[in-house]
Amino acid sequence: MATTEKNDRVDEPPQKRRRLSNNETGIGAHLPDEPMLATPPVEVQASEATVQSRESEVGIQTFINANISSFAGVLKTRYSDFIVNEILPSGEVVHLQNTKPSAPPPPPPQGEPESVPQGRGDATLQDVVGPDNPAPIEIEAKNRASEHEEMTKVEHGAHTDNQISEEQRQQLVEYLQEPAASEIIDLHETIKNTARLQLSGLPSVRAEFTSDRSVRSQIHQFIRETFNSKIDSSTDKDGFLVLSAAGGPGRDKQQWRSRNLPSQNNSRSGKSVWQERGGDHVHFTLYKENKDTMEAISWLTKQLRCNAKVFQFAGTKDRRAITTQRCSAYRIQAERLAAQNQTLRGSKIGDFQYHQRGLELGDLRGNEFVITLRDCKTPLFKDQNSKLDIVQQDIEQRLQSLRDNGYINYYGEQRFGTFSVRTDTIGRHILREDFKSACDAIISFHADALEASLRSDLTSTIGQDDKHRALAIHKWHTGSSLDEALSILPRKFSAETQIMRHLNRDPTDYFGALSGIQRNLRLMYVHAYQSLIWNLAATQRLKVYGNKVIKGDLVLVNEHKEKEVHVSETNGSENMAIDEDGEQIVKPADHDRAAQEDDMFERARALTEEEANSGKYSIFDVVLPQPGYDILYPDNNIGKYYETYMQSEEGGRINPHNMRRRHREFSLSGSYRKILARIGQDFEANVHTYDKDDEQFVKTDLDILREKMEASGLHPSSSNKENQEARPSSKVTNGKDEERGSKLAVVLKFQLGASQYATMALRELSRGGIAPYKPDYSGGR
Repeated sequence: MATTEKNDRVDEPPQKRRRLSNNETGIGAHLPDEPMLATPPVEVQASEATVQSRESEVGIQTFINANISSFAGVLKTRYSDFIVNEILPSGEVVHLQNTKPSAPPPPPPQGEPESVPQGRGDATLQDVVGPDNPAPIEIEAKNRASEHEEMTKVEHGAHTDNQISEEQRQQLVEYLQEPAASEIIDLHETIKNTARLQLSGLPSVRAEFTSDRSVRSQIHQFIRETFNSKIDSSTDKDGFLVLSAAGGPGRDKQQWRSRNLPSQNNSRSGKSVWQERGGDHVHFTLYKENKDTMEAISWLTKQLRCNAKVFQFAGTKDRRAITTQRCSAYRIQAERLAAQNQTLRGSKIGDFQYHQRGLELGDLRGNEFVITLRDCKTPLFKDQNSKLDIVQQDIEQRLQSLRDNGYINYYGEQRFGTFSVRTDTIGRHILREDFKSACDAIISFHADALEASLRSDLTSTIGQDDKHRALAIHKWHTGSSLDEALSILPRKFSAETQIMRHLNRDPTDYFGALSGIQRNLRLMYVHAYQSLIWNLAATQRLKVYGNKVIKGDLVLVNEHKEKEVHVSETNGSENMAIDEDGEQIVKPADHDRAAQEDDMFERARALTEEEANSGKYSIFDVVLPQPGYDILYPDNNIGKYYETYMQSEEGGRINPHNMRRRHREFSLSGSYRKILARIGQDFEANVHTYDKDDEQFVKTDLDILREKMEASGLHPSSSNKENQEARPSSKVTNGKDEERGSKLAVVLKFQLGASQYATMALRELSRGGIAPYKPDYSGGR
């Protein structure tokens, strides 16, 4: 079937999304009693100067190689032009290979009941009665008649339970907080439309519970009365309230429970069940197209009815891209995760493995990039008759320069967010412990976005999600109900959702509102502030001193132990330590001592003038710190720059030597980052000519997986509904083998280390000539 750019990818929103100003002036960091007054939008034409202005704001201001000529190209014309695959610490590149769950663990010995896993909202009867372990035959037979009766009621709409009143909802929120209250109400709605025998498969809700016994009794009674005894409430061994569908497979619920659920006398615990699988955490591969990492995770949490804190990942990936990465989920069965592939749009998950520990930020070696640059301009390509091998040779030389000479290891623009207030600004407020300003910044919006939304302007250059976000926050600020605002707010804006929910309940608890945001996202704000300071310091260091190593520069201790200047062992007895008996004390060398706790962290030291001039160190050895309480600052003018800038008004009046905070999570220990970075030694470049803008030059993981399925006789559209919503595979062409086109495309493949930015490598490769795609906008969804 022929495809076009409009429908060749899943659920692709309008491609042009105007990036709103990152300046904090006039961006709507307003208070609830000061509604945002919108002004008519001012159209801004994208230009190289605009891009450079945004880069300059976040410290990206210079180049390392003055001899490279400018090379023009367009980045991310299609989101499939930017493919990112995570590299594991082992060096393995992550690819989606299988969307089915692994084989289930062997059943327990006969007579020994399987236990229900306890933890994080996943303690459901489905864990016991799932499709591979049905309810006892005698119970199923006994209830077939009632099951038929229940199904008949559902088909004819016989369930006419009263809706939960607003007063009951508010009481539930007061007792159990959000999001537990909403999850319980959703569970009740599901129960009303579910046959009795299928109730066992419904997920449970797990919520924090008070330790006051009298209040506990009130809550249990309230739940029974409010939900007409359709929801069971109990307290687990950890003191959490667990709410699940009442009734189970039939009237013999207590008998069924005694046979199938663990009691206090059981020797098997929930922990042992997960240990049999391999661990409490299931690791899986997340493949996504044109979605934020958090957007995909938020969808999973909604479908699984669990807290976002259940999921962890090593790093976020670009939105306008096709990316593949590893994630982990705490005590969620692989089968339940795999089942979500039937409803996921623009994403797939697979390659499930159980592990003892979950992923943390930074648990990766780096990323592999396959990047297509379109509409490239170079003096070497003038028309269709130009020799492509000469163009390819030029591109390969540029890549070789990135390998030999490196590029400035800036944190890229995406580190600082895409909304009206940059993430580093939010981080600065948090580090100043001004949590109110941090919350206001998170739920701020640009006046142009609101104006476009209120006008229903389909010709606006502002993305649809940005307009909905602005409208939702505006309505909440101006007196609309929370439910109405959240019905407008796109699901991917999880931080805004949490802030609004919490402040709606407690308008002055700003720290509590921040604490409800997923931990990875909270840390991202303060890390963005550190990244801004690093970028500015790197620019200052290179502008003032260039590539020369100077006194006071920092190098990593573990990388350069053999270069350290030591006192000669034959200097004489005056340099030898002697004990009280006149015996020489033999001190072990560094490499002979036992490992210390600090060894897991990177340590740096300042170079002496002698070492700086020795020729043993190069600019590739020099690191700069991210501000923190457990790092050294350069012992030269660059160290003084940190102090001057951070303690200025622009820098937040933050003392770089006092980075501990009352809240441990925001106490930053700091880290070190090389000033220059190199691409990996294995890299590729291919050039193509084309005429049609929707030509695809690279196969994605999903394309390859589909081909494997078809080769095995499993058509994607008929294999358990696998990939039914996925876009048809684009035809992959090779411009060199087909008729010459008038346009030039360059496909680059290279690897970068963790927290290194491909956009910064491309910036050096092209001397700033590569710009993001900015199409003419002719409509909207």
